[in-house]
Amino acid sequence: MAGSEEKRMALLSMDRAGGCDIPMVRSDHPFRDDESSSCPFASSWSERYPDDLNDLIGPLRPGVSYMNDFRYSLNSSTIKPTSILDKIRVAGEAGYDAIELWHDDIDLHISKGGSLEEICSAIDQHGLEVPTTIFLKGWCEPDGPAYKEGIEECKRRLEQAAIVGALHSVAGPPLGEVDYDLAAQRYGELLDLGLSMGVRPAMEYLGFAEEVNSIGDALKIIQESGHEDATIVLDPFHDFRGGAGCEDIVKLTASQIAVCHFDDAPADPPPPDQHDPDRVMPGDGIIDLQEFLSLLRQIGYDRWLSLELFREDLWQQDPLEVATIGLQKMRAVCEG
Repeated sequence: MAGSEEKRMALLSMDRAGGCDIPMVRSDHPFRDDESSSCPFASSWSERYPDDLNDLIGPLRPGVSYMNDFRYSLNSSTIKPTSILDKIRVAGEAGYDAIELWHDDIDLHISKGGSLEEICSAIDQHGLEVPTTIFLKGWCEPDGPAYKEGIEECKRRLEQAAIVGALHSVAGPPLGEVDYDLAAQRYGELLDLGLSMGVRPAMEYLGFAEEVNSIGDALKIIQESGHEDATIVLDPFHDFRGGAGCEDIVKLTASQIAVCHFDDAPADPPPPDQHDPDRVMPGDGIIDLQEFLSLLRQIGYDRWLSLELFREDLWQQDPLEVATIGLQKMRAVCEG
């Protein structure tokens, strides 16, 4: 286990912006060794993770009544201007089971003299899971300086993801033309890198991307990577914006889904003219979310639905109120 210990020590001693050492790995991270209090990083996700991820995620939050077959998460973009520690607090107080964290927020906290230990402690204090961190970029370049720079940044972010206890990290797709053979190769390599640190990079599609704008496009990269640990990030807004819909969910297995972002879209402007700030609360738009949920249930998916909005009008409001209303709307759609 000498190699694993070296990786752990490298993470714990790595200097961050502002000279902040990383002091700990979350005590409940699935790759932490309970007996030795070290953090051995598995070479294969399947070696460490049980077949039923519910066993890994653990029991539902005590004192909360559950009538739903999904678990609710808050994507911290929904309350973007709030500091990361307050975002974590808000997610816990509003009643979410998990929070997705953005690396830009982590870096901002550290640049202001904060630490990853504070982030880990806040997550633990509020009893939250971290389904993903967001996001990995620059991983799909051809050989050259851009790829070298991109993969180094991915490595840095994956190290952060491991320490805050994230199960996955979102791999954003190229926005322009894509060489699918190269993308599959690069995604497989990114998975190997992430798994060496205990984090599973998940392939994302974006409805406004030129090519990788549907479940089918992301699935092509996943399948051609040939990697058994490949996963995808689903999102009804991107299904709507890209025009392909959500029907390809039936081509997935539940274990291939890292997280489902959850949102809705207005009737106007037309789908090709919509972008992230146009998203609305679940149930406030025109997307057939019941079809989306029905297909998830059909394949046996019962994990994270994560509220992801980018609305400046909501950013100006009380973050706890926004998060609370968001959870109420998610429950109304999923449990009504």
